[in-house]
Amino acid sequence: MKHVILLLMTLSLINPLFSQPDSIIHNDTVAVATDPDAGQSASSDTVAGEAVTTETEKTMVTLGQNEVLIVEENGDTTRVKLGKRGISIVEGEDGTTISIIEMDEETEEESITEPDKRKFKPHFSGIDLGLNNYLTPDYNFNLPSDQQFMDLNTARSWNLSLNFIDYGFGFGTDKVGLATGMGLEFSWYAFNNQNSITKDTDGFIVSYEPDYAENLTHSRFFTSYLTVPLLLEVQIPAGKNRIHLSAGVIGGAKLWSNTRMKYRTPGTKAKNRIFGDYNLSPFRYGATARIGYGGINLYANYYLTSLFKQDRGPELYPVALGLSFTW
Repeated sequence: MKHVILLLMTLSLINPLFSQPDSIIHNDTVAVATDPDAGQSASSDTVAGEAVTTETEKTMVTLGQNEVLIVEENGDTTRVKLGKRGISIVEGEDGTTISIIEMDEETEEESITEPDKRKFKPHFSGIDLGLNNYLTPDYNFNLPSDQQFMDLNTARSWNLSLNFIDYGFGFGTDKVGLATGMGLEFSWYAFNNQNSITKDTDGFIVSYEPDYAENLTHSRFFTSYLTVPLLLEVQIPAGKNRIHLSAGVIGGAKLWSNTRMKYRTPGTKAKNRIFGDYNLSPFRYGATARIGYGGINLYANYYLTSLFKQDRGPELYPVALGLSFTW
């Protein structure tokens, strides 16, 4: 029953996100004081041409009455909590720092029941953390000359999935079965060049090079999808735990997306974040595979649907590879 309630709450949460406006611009400018008497720095937002002064930039999404899932973005820091575990991603001038957040132990008493040793237990719910990239139609990481504006800094292009529900259907055994569930997949694509992306007058995705492009310190494209997998999983007893292998298909429905640029001008640090549709494929599917031991796994995703809609952007197919921590 808990899983059903969580599923319904998730669907109600994402319903308004499918109708994302074409573009919402957030400009944040922080003045760097050069005078010792200048005590505080200023911060301002520009939304659709209107300036709004704010002290901090903070976005927080929770799922469930007991905050089963929390996604919090505050400036350069993204914090994600799923149950009793969490992860923090901080984008600094010296690079990206990732740390595991220690959560308080639950104080509520849990009922003690005898486990069903014959029940098939899948390995999907948990946290996936890896790196993003994409392939051309001929399975090449090297992009053609007219698509170089999409070239990535792979080391800063992160893939994060929060898989908050899973179900297992055993084939009369606890070692072989089908696994499914639901999760949220977040992808950060860090551009390698001094540019971002935008739509041209014909609605095609092209390079965007602002006047301050030479002063860019960070430019990235962010996407988020609701994901549902269908996996065939095999488990092999090995010591106190099991080796588990799974492969299958994964589908996704787009939630929201944006671009973000950080730049410097004399005496000023600023950032520009633009929300929009960016011609992303609203639905996608692909192949996924996992192998691991106990609660630690390797995962790989390859989407057979192009990142952008057909004839609305470069034909590129997202891939992700990383570690998965399941429970």
